[in-house]
Amino acid sequence: MKGIILAAGAGSRLYPASSAISKILLPVYDKPMIYYPLCTLMLANIRDIQIITTERDQRNFVEVLGDGSCFGLNISYAVQEVPKGIVDAFMIAEDFIRGDKCCLTLGDNIFHGMNFIHMLHRAASRETGATVFGYLVRDPSRFGVVEFDESGKVLSLEEKPEHPKSDYAVTGLYFYDSSVCDYARVVRPSPRGELEITDLNKMYLARGQLNVEILGRGFAWLDTGTFDSLLQASNFVQSMELNTGVKIACLEEVAYNNGFLTADEIMNNIKNKKSNGYYDYVTNVISRPRVPLESKLRSR
Repeated sequence: MKGIILAAGAGSRLYPASSAISKILLPVYDKPMIYYPLCTLMLANIRDIQIITTERDQRNFVEVLGDGSCFGLNISYAVQEVPKGIVDAFMIAEDFIRGDKCCLTLGDNIFHGMNFIHMLHRAASRETGATVFGYLVRDPSRFGVVEFDESGKVLSLEEKPEHPKSDYAVTGLYFYDSSVCDYARVVRPSPRGELEITDLNKMYLARGQLNVEILGRGFAWLDTGTFDSLLQASNFVQSMELNTGVKIACLEEVAYNNGFLTADEIMNNIKNKKSNGYYDYVTNVISRPRVPLESKLRSR
């Protein structure tokens, strides 16, 4: 399975902070924002990842992440020259996907909560169809909205409806089968001129192939597209890390527990990045016996 992170937005809502750097590289507490969606893909056991950026920002992403080998990943980069909507990512990444299944996540979306790994692995294991993730919100008319029955079967999808049929928003995380590029090619621009992800998902729904995973009580979905939400995300991450002693989206930790890299390989990668709490945390993690994520899944 391939992973795609769409990180090409202009970030106009975060001006002037985003005037010199992509908003996806702004800090969320102690890490660049890009670490969080990258962690989501790693938790789904995805190692081949393409990051779609603007031409201006790509050099900075390469500076931060390189080719991904420091995290046991294979990262490539592509450019979105003109913002055309989320579906455009599949046209840009078509050669990268090459008929494989894929997961697309938005660069400014952060997910954290119990059983998330279960849901990611369940979505990744589906050979056909698509999977979206629903989250209960107070203002569903601002989002794409998913309606489903008691069994979890999706009944309808609407984009920013005036009268929502449910209070569940569709988050910026999507899993698709190998037909996604074929479907994406026939999506037409909406009245606002964008290739809407809701229209793509409706194609899967019409074929009875759209699944929904509900991010339930106690789960956090954070969209960091405004100054207030960016601050709230930083405060959330700080609170969780200080209270638990466990870092959110520590890529070296996920790489170690997933078996992507050995402790020696990680130590070699970070040996010149001392004198900070992140280094201390990583060295402590890799000094302990590795607990494979598969074992954690079986124990819950």
